[in-house]
Amino acid sequence: MATASASFKSREDHRKQLELEEARKAGLAPAEVDEDGKEINPHIPQYMSSAPWYLNAERPSLKHQRKWKSDPNYTKSWYDRGAKIYQADRYRKGACENCGAMTHDKKSCMERPRKVGAKWTSMHIAPDEKIETFELDYDGKRDRWNGYDASAYFRVIEQYEARDEARRKYLKEEQLKNLEEKNNKKDDEDSGSDDDDDDDFLKVDEAKVDESKQMDFAKVEKRVRTTGGGSTGTVRNLRIREDTAKYLLNLDVNSAYYDPKTRSMREDPVPDSDPNEKFYEGDNQNRVSGQALEFKQLNIHAWEAFEKGQDIHMQAAPSQAELLFKNYKIIKDKLKNKTKDTIMEKYGNAASEEALPRELLLGQSEREIEYDRAGRIIRGQEAALPKSKYEEDVYINNHTTVWGSWWKDHQWGYKCCKQTIRNSYCTGSAGIEAAEAATKLLKTNMARKEATDDMPVQHEEKRHATWGTEVPDDLVLDKRLLAEALKKEDERKKEERDERKRKYNVKWEDEITAEDMEAYRMKKIHHDDPMKDFLH
Repeated sequence: MATASASFKSREDHRKQLELEEARKAGLAPAEVDEDGKEINPHIPQYMSSAPWYLNAERPSLKHQRKWKSDPNYTKSWYDRGAKIYQADRYRKGACENCGAMTHDKKSCMERPRKVGAKWTSMHIAPDEKIETFELDYDGKRDRWNGYDASAYFRVIEQYEARDEARRKYLKEEQLKNLEEKNNKKDDEDSGSDDDDDDDFLKVDEAKVDESKQMDFAKVEKRVRTTGGGSTGTVRNLRIREDTAKYLLNLDVNSAYYDPKTRSMREDPVPDSDPNEKFYEGDNQNRVSGQALEFKQLNIHAWEAFEKGQDIHMQAAPSQAELLFKNYKIIKDKLKNKTKDTIMEKYGNAASEEALPRELLLGQSEREIEYDRAGRIIRGQEAALPKSKYEEDVYINNHTTVWGSWWKDHQWGYKCCKQTIRNSYCTGSAGIEAAEAATKLLKTNMARKEATDDMPVQHEEKRHATWGTEVPDDLVLDKRLLAEALKKEDERKKEERDERKRKYNVKWEDEITAEDMEAYRMKKIHHDDPMKDFLH
């Protein structure tokens, strides 16, 4: 929004100004008007519409965005080339000694040096040139086409058109000459017919017709200095009018889309018709054929190579991109041929093997086969059983039967050795006996284990001595000392549960008696004891 120079506004005025700007943008309020009475676009940003402080703009305006500094001395006119102003009758002092003009000296004279200059002859004095001085602006000094007359180039166009016209006239005369020579030949009078003569006369008449009356589709009509300015060129449409327009090939509204502005139809209008009878298959046909397809592949290769880290660009270095693509195709062909040779070396090539026998190729043989009246074979050839595409009756690993000839416990196997492993080696009857013995032994061991599991094992409780040895049978414990040891063990457990009751000075005794060990065992928690949770 164009506003005046920055001034202090209260909060209420600022809010009203924002509401007014929003209304102007929405079209609810009239647009702001500048000094010249022109409306200011409310969508112009403030940094563009606000005038600098040093211009002291009192009213909203956009003059600061226009070229408000203009020098009236600047001009866009140019020198009047070849203009003369005055021609003297005799030589004047200070004039050119060669031609007698006052506007230049002898050193800058452009005329042919005379044998005797005009200074001494005072004859044939050249007129003075018109000398002009201009004060050009910044653009005028750097305009390379300043002073150029476009009509001067029209002479060049006329020269080329005259040359083309002479060439067409010469070719027309040659054509007429050749046709007349063919008509004047008397060697073909006997073989010729009246129809051929009529055609020849028609050709001569067509050749004699003026070229301007024929359908010259390639002729270009040029107009120089038209009303709109500049030169224009109009080219006739090259489509033969007898051909059906592409948008009339299929009148279905759901068929290929035709763009009337660019006159393009990318898809095929009649895709179901015979391709040999179609003369138009859509504009996309040109994009997937010829050099267009090669250029597309080149661009795709350049993109993929750039993504993989190679320094290649189709527009910056097209020659490099084309050379890399050419090398890529050569390397790809070599790798493809190498892979093909490897596969043929491993699996063979049926095409290069020996040719089939002649009797197989022609369907003839010397085998005698006898048929009955119904067409059934009596003798000479047994009826072949139909086979599947898989190999049959193939025995591997010394087996005498195929896989799947034996079934037991929901598993397939070999009948010859009764094995359920697919790639196992056949062991024959010995393998069957060993398998039966192993099964029998396994059943015996399982029965023995079940019998032992039914009888629980009674473990003898052993009492350990003080230092981990077995407690001897003749060990006698003092009941009074054992009671003191149990009491001491309770106190120790109590101190472990509550560390606050531990004294500062702790006495340590490393002498452990048999009663102390017995008290420790009695108070120790056994984790496998089912009543351990009820001890405390």
